[in-house]
Amino acid sequence: MSFYADTVMPHFINLACGNKAIARQRQMVVPQAEGRVLEVGMGPGLNLPFYDPNKVEMVWGLEPCHGMRGIAEDRLRAAPFPVEWLDLPGEEIPLEDNSADTIVLTYTLCTIPDWRVALEGMRRVLKPGGKLLFCEHGRAPDAGVRRWQNRINGAWKKMAGGCNINRPIDQCIDSAGFKIGLLESEYVRKTPRIVGYTYRGYATLA
Repeated sequence: MSFYADTVMPHFINLACGNKAIARQRQMVVPQAEGRVLEVGMGPGLNLPFYDPNKVEMVWGLEPCHGMRGIAEDRLRAAPFPVEWLDLPGEEIPLEDNSADTIVLTYTLCTIPDWRVALEGMRRVLKPGGKLLFCEHGRAPDAGVRRWQNRINGAWKKMAGGCNINRPIDQCIDSAGFKIGLLESEYVRKTPRIVGYTYRGYATLA
């Protein structure tokens, strides 16, 4: 991993993805997690304060970036439940089948290179009756916004650590064998529309 990806980018993401508008989006999803939780792309641990300690037994944090894990340490120490790092990318989930009660996916699916493989892995480890909670930005419904998303996606991806701003998140989740039980979407306030269209909800095993 390059110096930029392991040192500079984690601080950029910690600031950009930790602002108040994005925190409000996280707060609408993360408290629903329960039992043994797998968070895919834990990053700097921005979700940790939003978990309900009365519902969560433990959290596995899948995160391959050493710099991200370093920034998260204070949040891990403050967590009132065990957190175990899994030092692998989203396409490689080192858990047994049917081992997670909840999977949490926030502002991560946009960045995983092979999102199909990653979602297949999530489907494998999610227990029957469990939920995939998601809060992701992606392809906008407005044609004008989509045109700009497509135009700048390549440059944005290089600048923002592999983030794609034009993925159709609902279609990605649905095509991986999940059944979406709730889907809410909106442009996040005080966020540029090209990066601010958010898909929020939950899915279960189809």
